[in-house]
Amino acid sequence: MKDIARALNTSVATVSRALSNSQSISKERREAIQQYAREHNFTPNIMAKDLRNTKIKPAKIIGLILPEVIHYYFATVLDGVEEEARRHGYRVIVGQSHESYEREKELCRAFYESRVCGIIVSLAKDTKDYQHFRELQSSGLPLIFFDRICHGINASRVVVDDYNGAFNAVSYLVKTGCRRIAFFGSPMHLEISKNRYNGYKDALQQNGLTIDEKLVRICDNREDAERVTPELLLLDNRPDAFFAINDDTAIGILRVVKRSGLRVPDDVSIFGFSDGFRSRASDPQLTSVNQRGQEVGREAVDILISEVEGTLPADKVNKRVVRTEMVIRDTTRKIKD
Repeated sequence: MKDIARALNTSVATVSRALSNSQSISKERREAIQQYAREHNFTPNIMAKDLRNTKIKPAKIIGLILPEVIHYYFATVLDGVEEEARRHGYRVIVGQSHESYEREKELCRAFYESRVCGIIVSLAKDTKDYQHFRELQSSGLPLIFFDRICHGINASRVVVDDYNGAFNAVSYLVKTGCRRIAFFGSPMHLEISKNRYNGYKDALQQNGLTIDEKLVRICDNREDAERVTPELLLLDNRPDAFFAINDDTAIGILRVVKRSGLRVPDDVSIFGFSDGFRSRASDPQLTSVNQRGQEVGREAVDILISEVEGTLPADKVNKRVVRTEMVIRDTTRKIKD
């Protein structure tokens, strides 16, 4: 606002009133200031503005933003968050972004207005602009990322060892005799997808196998898996195994493979990621990577409360990694002695 006032030879107070659409200044002056602001991409820091002069202290309430609570992994994270928060006398309010950047921004704003003491969040798939998170940080509100983290924001985070989880899963498939292993992942701007793809790629290379880009697809839900998988099964040199970024995708692959008349795991092996209840309910039961969502939730709350209560410095990035583990079931072959 100082820059606008200097450029238009007016006061900061006048600029402030014009940007708030106050009727106390002339329409011509108000429109001139607003037009200049638009032309120079001026965006007010609404959160910082609200924080100014307020004496209301944040409540012992944690805001949690999940992409979709219906997914097993995020439901287990929620369980861990609520358990740890309750143990420390904190409450939790939950919002779902439904994978929408706009909805995510709305939730950040709503939680801020509710005076939460901090926010734990996993990015929506289409979030590529992080200004709403920067505004939260500039207001002094603790922000903890988990699962889908944001490297554009210098904030604390809790992640699972996605790279090792994928590397170990694909290495296991190779040890059981698989040589044509497909990768179904999320959009590559997401850190978890990059890490799991790198684990997949390195596992192949370290086992002397080449990467066939025809077997790498952006496909991270059951519906897309049922659409994409038939294309790969029709290849002359079809995959003999699939590594999927989540169980939902893996189950879509499983349905298509079974309908095609191929045997699982004799003809095609399938490895998921999450180890949700669906992995145990599928037929055959799905081999998967356990992400230990409850532990992720507990760790995120532990960092947040420590920053709120001052036992961890709020200006230092605290990073924790939760180990994954393979759960071998019936959609993969057994390693021969």
